Amino acid sequence: MNRGILYGTTAYVVWGLSPIYWKHLQGVSSLEIIANRVLWSFVLVLIVLLFRKQWGWLHRLRYDPKMLLTLGAAALLLGLNWLTYVWAVNSGFVVEASLGYFITPLVSVALGVIILRERLRPWQWVAIALAACGVLYLTIAYGSLPWISLILAFSFGLYGYMKKRGRLPVLESLGVETGWLLIPTLIVLIVMQGQNTAALGHADALSNILLIGSGVMTAVPLLMFATGARMIPLTVLGILQFIAPTLQFLLGVFVYDEPFNIIRLVGFSIIWVALIIYVAENFAHRRTRHAVLAPVSAGAGRGSD
Repeated sequence: MNRGILYGTTAYVVWGLSPIYWKHLQGVSSLEIIANRVLWSFVLVLIVLLFRKQWGWLHRLRYDPKMLLTLGAAALLLGLNWLTYVWAVNSGFVVEASLGYFITPLVSVALGVIILRERLRPWQWVAIALAACGVLYLTIAYGSLPWISLILAFSFGLYGYMKKRGRLPVLESLGVETGWLLIPTLIVLIVMQGQNTAALGHADALSNILLIGSGVMTAVPLLMFATGARMIPLTVLGILQFIAPTLQFLLGVFVYDEPFNIIRLVGFSIIWVALIIYVAENFAHRRTRHAVLAPVSAGAGRGSD
């Protein structure tokens, strides 16, 4: 198997099975889980950066405060995404959380239109319209917006946009983002320790290990994903990204016995059709573009002989 596919698949499988990890911390408040996740992710990234001794990127931040502020905004979106996801998992909304990551690619395309004024191809419009219909159907059927799904989708979609503007490698970027969140994180943990409501250091051994290990749980799959993303085509990466929400969905329905009635089946099916159209259109467009550009590249190559 291509190493890039192996790295990418492993990262998405870890993310897809992550509800199992967070469910073992169900007795800990979501805020404390995220505070520990930020703290230990920062510590782990700092250790790796110290080991690598590559600090050139700090000069870029020093002379580009706009990039630093962009990563600060990304940090807020990441914190919101993490907090919403962990709360959803431990409150019995794994299926709704999975829906958020199913529609994230389509939300990202929509954000491209809204923020970057990008023009969509006809079948991309069809995919987005269908996804919107699916969300609207679920809203009308249940009488309320699937807000967990929408927060996860839009926070992660906007986070991806901010990351593109940040232009830092993944490890360094994660270090800056968790650095932005470090002070409020330490305040939360200190206050909880002072009020004797903290789990860290007071809970059972497994909970303490899992809280500290949340840094590894965060940084390692992210680095594997970044490594794999550089080695495989975007079309392959686009297909792999559906591994995570699919595993989350299966866990929610078959392991955690969350309700999945006919209403949810119809709503999810509409969104799944939208995703199939999106992936198929994207794949076909890239193949057509490659077929058009290949003769041009070949001709340019012959001309330079």
